[in-house]
This record gives sequence, C-alpha cells and structure tokens, in this order.
Amino acid sequence: MTILNDLRTTTRRSSDLSKHSADVFAEAEDHTVQITRRDGEPLVLMSQREADARAALLQFAADLITVTLDEEGTLASRMADRFPWMLALSDTDQATCARDLVDAARASFATGQPHRAIAELTSWRETATAIAAGLSARPAEWLDHDELIERP
Repeated sequence: MTILNDLRTTTRRSSDLSKHSADVFAEAEDHTVQITRRDGEPLVLMSQREADARAALLQFAADLITVTLDEEGTLASRMADRFPWMLALSDTDQATCARDLVDAARASFATGQPHRAIAELTSWRETATAIAAGLSARPAEWLDHDELIERP
C-alpha cells in the first residue's frame, strides 16, 4: 500500500479486491482506494459520500467561476445573483459571506478536501435561512413574573 499525492489515497491490486474485499471496502469508506489492474487503467473506489462531496465542490467551483466572469457590481452582489439565499443577509454579511466562501473554496481546492467549502456554504445558507425565518441574534425577552400553569 502507498499513499498518493499526500492525500488519503491508498493503492491496492485487483487481486486484493477479490481476496480481501472486506478490508478494501473498509478502506474505501475511510478514503479513496486506487485499484491497479494488469489489463487496464487503474480504477478508483470511494464512498458515495466522498463522490457526492467532490461533485458538490465541482458545482460550487463552476458557480464561483461564473460569478467571477461577470464584471458588474461587487463580488457580494454577483454572488447573491448566483446564490439568492444571500439576499436574506445584510449588506455587510453578504460581503463577509462572499469572502468566506471564496477563501473556503480556495482552501478546499488546495488541499483536496471538499468538505471545507461545502461546510462553509451550508453554514452561510442555513444562517440566511434562519434570518429569513425571523430568527435573529436579539436576546430573548423574558417575563418578569412566574406564572403557574396547570397540568393538562
């Protein structure tokens, strides 16, 4: 077994897949496994979760490229056009969100770790959703007196 490109990818022979499938599948649940074959190109085995994360990162990359190609308006306004949920955020938060998303995407691309960008995107989208639902950071208003309520 070898580690490729400093990422969590191991290499196994195709015979390992047939002789020790449980071990190879357990590895693939944890990280990508490259299966080498004598009669063809190597194959890659990974979890559906990892494949979905990579696909989501590629879609996010496509969205960011689309945003950067437009030259009208600020980065935040262009991103709000692409991600309409950002409109629930204040102008300041939109600018912060835009910077955070670009930084997280750069980190994910540089490290090959899609979860970083996807987590940042999800966090900001959930924050915008909560704000749109009327939740805010204002402190709760507490009643000054205790009120006894009978049991139903």
